[in-house]
Amino acid sequence: MNQIERDLFAMQDTAYRDFHARLLPTIDKDRIIGVRTPQLRAYARQLAKRPDLRDRLLGELPHRYYEENNLHSWLIPTLSRDIDEVLRMTEEFLPYVDNWATCDMFPPKIFARHHEAVLERIPAWLASSHTYTVRFGIVTLLTFFCDEHFREEHLQWVAQLDSDQYYVNIAIAWYLSVALVKQWDATLPLLQNRLLTDWIHRKTIQKAVESYRITPQRKQLLRSLR
Repeated sequence: MNQIERDLFAMQDTAYRDFHARLLPTIDKDRIIGVRTPQLRAYARQLAKRPDLRDRLLGELPHRYYEENNLHSWLIPTLSRDIDEVLRMTEEFLPYVDNWATCDMFPPKIFARHHEAVLERIPAWLASSHTYTVRFGIVTLLTFFCDEHFREEHLQWVAQLDSDQYYVNIAIAWYLSVALVKQWDATLPLLQNRLLTDWIHRKTIQKAVESYRITPQRKQLLRSLR
């Protein structure tokens, strides 16, 4: 057991591990240590100041433990402020992402300062055969491109995805429900014109209707489109 693993097991909460394992069915339970996210993020900040341990972790792929994957994703933007380098490291790591939680917590905040460079990469992520690379592309659009950097073509990129993977399809519905909140006029026609698969259509409406950011009048309209 290396130093990082010893540190992680010292923070282990077995009750939290058992709870969290039920939320991550794509990972064997014995690959989850059970470290709560605030503690893990604090530890990532410590590792960022320890190049010897940090570089050892980043150089060891694949990782055994779920928490090591999360640490890896959070450490990437601490190594460089150059967006091309961050994107290179991101794409090196993406094939090893094996669950929705690591994927959804991954997109580096530096992306918010380099929209064009990031946007150039998203079509390739969406075209990947790897479930969580596709989901990462969708989550990146959702996180950084639903407000002033939104373009209607982004809706088409997501709506045209053809996948039999649950974690891709649920991300599509999640993205579209957020797009209904932030870009109602551009997004609604996808539902009115039945341009989505039946499952994604219904799940998008469900998620949007559950949102507190959509008015009762709009929710009524969405319900009529089920």
